[in-house]
Amino acid sequence: MKLTPDNKLKKLIIVGDRVLIKLRKADERTSSGLYLPPGVQEKEKVQQGFIIKTGPGYPIPAPVEDDEPWKEREEAIKYIPLQAKEGDLAIFLLNGSYEVMYEGEKYYIVPQHSILMLEREEEL
Repeated sequence: MKLTPDNKLKKLIIVGDRVLIKLRKADERTSSGLYLPPGVQEKEKVQQGFIIKTGPGYPIPAPVEDDEPWKEREEAIKYIPLQAKEGDLAIFLLNGSYEVMYEGEKYYIVPQHSILMLEREEEL
């Protein structure tokens, strides 16, 4: 498979209850008119960015059925889906996230419990 800008993230698989977030470009100026360097903005405790990919959710343990030992067991893992969806704007805690570099770009892997708020474009 050849990587293009459209499919370079298709190879990534996000595990469990985590999401992949790309930071939204922050305003260079504060409300009072001061210009802030990018390093100051990136170290704030609360950040915002767009969700690029999501994991399958929280795994639910399969019920154990030992009444028929001859029966083949299926490893059908079920998940509780995440509230976050691809394309949402997420406001999240930086403390609970992990910064990763992929293809020269910076992303954050954030567990769902570190996301404080979501903004979705579609109507409810």
